[in-house]
Formats: sequence, C-alpha cells, structure tokens
Amino acid sequence: MSAENTKYRGILTTEMIIGLTALSILTAGLALSLYGSSRFNRYQLVRQRCIAAAQAQLDSVRVTGEPISDEDFNRLWPGLVVSIEKSDGTGQWQGMDLVTVTTTGRGVRKEVKIKLSRYILRQPAEVEPD
Repeated sequence: MSAENTKYRGILTTEMIIGLTALSILTAGLALSLYGSSRFNRYQLVRQRCIAAAQAQLDSVRVTGEPISDEDFNRLWPGLVVSIEKSDGTGQWQGMDLVTVTTTGRGVRKEVKIKLSRYILRQPAEVEPD
C-alpha cells in the first residue's frame, strides 16, 4: 500500500494550485469588467445630466422667454456649464428664433458636450394700454 501512496503524492497540491490560479484569473477578469462598466455608467450619467439641463433651458426659454437663472442652474446641475445662443431664423424659419444650448460636463476622463437647438416663436412686444 505504501507504493500506491507515493504514486499519488502531490496530486492534491497540484489540483489546489491549478484551482486557485483559475479562480484568481476569473476574479481579475470580473474586476476589470466591473471597472470598465462603472466608468461607462459614470460617463452616461454625466451625458444624461447634460441632456436634461439643455432641455430644461430650452423649455424655460420657450415658456418664459428667459433661461434658468445661474443660481438655480448651479443648484440643480452642479458641475455643469451652460451657454445659450440666439439667432434669427432663415428661410422657412423666418419670424422665429433659433436657440442653441450647449452644456458641458466632466466625465471620468472625457469631457461631455451636448448641443441642442430649437426654433422658438418670437414673443410679440407687449403694448402698454393708454
């Protein structure tokens, strides 16, 4: 019987080493994929915040004629920068204003820049009664 035991000596140790190596490779692969997906999710979150901020600015200009105040904008979307440009419509869009809103935010390593535009009817000047 002692001859049989010497024949299989070290098999358990070899199996344990191979098993731990395979397990560590799987763990490292899982960690890398989770890190990549978390970076992507953070980028998408900044992108969605930029889109929401730009749409809110366009809606505010359409409804009130004025953009959201800087104080309110910074309170609602901290870390984002917004710029608004107005220009006259041309061609079939005459009589309307083209409002372009650009929002910029910082992702993990990339800068996210969203640019939305909308034609808005000009609000007639209010006439004061005599």
